[in-house]
This record gives sequence, C-alpha cells and structure tokens, in this order.
Amino acid sequence: MRARAVLDALEHLVSGLSTALPAFIVLTWLLAVALLCAVGVGFLLAPTLPRLIRALAERERARLSRWGTEIPAMGPVPAGVRAAFADPVVRRELRWLPVHGTLGLSIGGVGATLAVQAAQDITYPLWWRVAPREETIPNFVFWSVRDDLDALAVAFLGLALATVFMVVIPGMARLQAWPGRRLLAPPPDVDLSLQVARLSATRAAALDAHAQELRRIERTLHDGTQNRLVAVNVLLGATRRALARDPAAAEALLEQAQDAAETAMAELRTVLRGILPPVLADRGLAEALAGLAANCGVPCRTDIDIPERCAASAEATAYFVAAEALTNVSRHSRARNAALIARQRGDRLSLRIEDDGIGGADASGGSGLAGIRSRIEAHGGRFAVTSPPGGPTVLEMDLPCGP
Repeated sequence: MRARAVLDALEHLVSGLSTALPAFIVLTWLLAVALLCAVGVGFLLAPTLPRLIRALAERERARLSRWGTEIPAMGPVPAGVRAAFADPVVRRELRWLPVHGTLGLSIGGVGATLAVQAAQDITYPLWWRVAPREETIPNFVFWSVRDDLDALAVAFLGLALATVFMVVIPGMARLQAWPGRRLLAPPPDVDLSLQVARLSATRAAALDAHAQELRRIERTLHDGTQNRLVAVNVLLGATRRALARDPAAAEALLEQAQDAAETAMAELRTVLRGILPPVLADRGLAEALAGLAANCGVPCRTDIDIPERCAASAEATAYFVAAEALTNVSRHSRARNAALIARQRGDRLSLRIEDDGIGGADASGGSGLAGIRSRIEAHGGRFAVTSPPGGPTVLEMDLPCGP
C-alpha cells in the first residue's frame, strides 16, 4: 500500500507538470501583454488572456478531479475583457496562475528529478564502467569514482535519496495540488447553481436512460416472447380440436406447444437477465466482468481490482457498459486484441476498455455509445471515447460506486 501511494503521488506530481509548464507560459504571456499595454498594442492582445486562463484552469480542474474530490468545470468566460476580469471565478484563476506556474512547476520538477536521480544512483554500479567517461560522474557525489567500492557508495546514496523521496513525495503532491483545490473550486453561490444545473442534467439523463431501457424491454417482449406465447395458445387450441379426431396429431401439436413454451421461457429469462443479471448478485462485479471478457469474440486481457462490493446500480451500469463495449469490439472493430481494466478507489469505480481495431467509433448521434453515455451520466459519472481512424479505440468510464 505504501508503494502504491508513492507511485500514485509520483504520477500526480508528474501530471501536474502538464499544467504547470503551460501555466508558466501563460503567465509569461500575461506579463508581456501587460507591458505592451503601455504602448497600446497590449489592448489588442488582452482578449486572448481570459480564454487562455480559463482553458488551462479547466484542464487543471479535470486533472484534480481524477485524483480526488471532483471540481466542476466553469464553462466559457463572460464576453468582453472587462466583464471577464470582473468575474469572481476568473479572478480566482488569475490568483492560481502565478502560484501554479512557479511553485507547482518547481515542485513537479524537483520531484521528477529526485526520482530519476535516485534510480540512476541505485543502478550506478551496473553501468558506470561501460558509460563514456564524461557521463560516469553522478550528481550530488563529492568523491571520485575509481573502483567498484566507490560505485557501491553511490548506490547507497541512491537508496538514501529513494528513502527521502518516498517520505516527501506524497506531501509534495498535496502541496502542488493545494492552490488548485483552494482557488479553482467554485465560490459557494456558483457551486450551488452548478449543482442545480448538474442535477437537472443528471435527472434528464436518468429519465432518458430509463425510457430507452423500457423501450428495449417492450420491443423484446413484443417481438419475441409475445409471439411465442401466441403460438403456444394457437397450438393448444388446435390440440384441443384434434383430440377427438386424431389423437396422434394432437400429441405432435402438444410437442410443438411445449417447444414454443420453452422458447418463450428462455426469452423471458434473457429479458430478466437484461434487467439485472443474476451473476452480479451471485458472484459480484469482478467475476461478472471476467466472464464477459472470457466470452468476448476477441482475445481480451483483464486487469480487475475491485476489492469491495459497489452499489447495485453502479455494478449494473458497469456491467452493461462492459457488455455493450465488448460486443462492439467483437462485431465492428476488426480488432485482434482487447483489454478490460477495472479499478475501485474509495468511492469511485473506473472502467477502461481498449482494442487495436480500426477505430472511428462515434459517441454522438444515435449510436450505442450515446446510450452508454446516457446510462453513465444518469449515475453522475463521466464517460470518454478516444477512437481516431485507424485505431486504437479507448473507452473510459468513471462513476461513484457508494450506496
């Protein structure tokens, strides 16, 4: 668990560089525009600043949401430079920008450098003799390396750096994220309006997903099971009339009626499994997902880590998303390999399905992916599809899994 926490913190820290470096660039551009305002040119460039700052802040909000409490997006900035800079959210983003562009960049750089240096020093005795002479002098070493004993001392220094790294890296990751969590979170009044808007959208998505599910069940019952039951009724009527005239023919009709009844029962069981698969209640989500992957028409690798049971609605959603996605992989992707990765971290459940097929999947319009999106958003989750022409296709889902 300690190693996992350290690796998560390192990943968090390094991912922070993806917003810290652009923040430093935008901060430099902000200062340049401010200086150019003295000669009038800066006023022509000023309209670019609110949009750049908002785009970067939204990227940081999305990054922080993947590592903890969700920070909702703020949407587009108000029209006009004066109105934009008068907006309280934009002002908070302006306060975040220099902190993340300097402190966040420095912390991320130090953490990444410390990790690389520790790994280099620990492995130093293995490669110092074969490396070019000018590249064999390690950093932070005040003695000359002439033999294996000196190289072994460098390895011990690397172990010391690794120990320091493991102790301080979680705190560094929290320190790097602190300005964003404090300044990019919406003010209380904005937060309330966003919650209302988000709940309204979630309610609409839930109603739409419910209506689609009812239409699917009704279509299945109408086109399949109902026709089978009508056939059973017709056969029973014919059997009743044939009993007096031709008992042998009546026996054949009874066999046909029995076959039709068994088919109708099988279709009813299929519909019931579609409402809530029994495998979820019997064996849990992890084994249910493993079963889907095993039955996929394409060889599918699994990496499932779901140590606890989730809410029934969350498990059902994840199951149906995986079933629909793997069905699409089998039917449309022309893939040779696929992978299913599922993780439970606290009260969040994530699912990732990827394949090496032809790509080109479209989550808009009336495709099956749009139905998946509606089902996930109805539970307050997030859904994303990356599928460039030529592949690969990556489907990612994240949703709350608490009660």
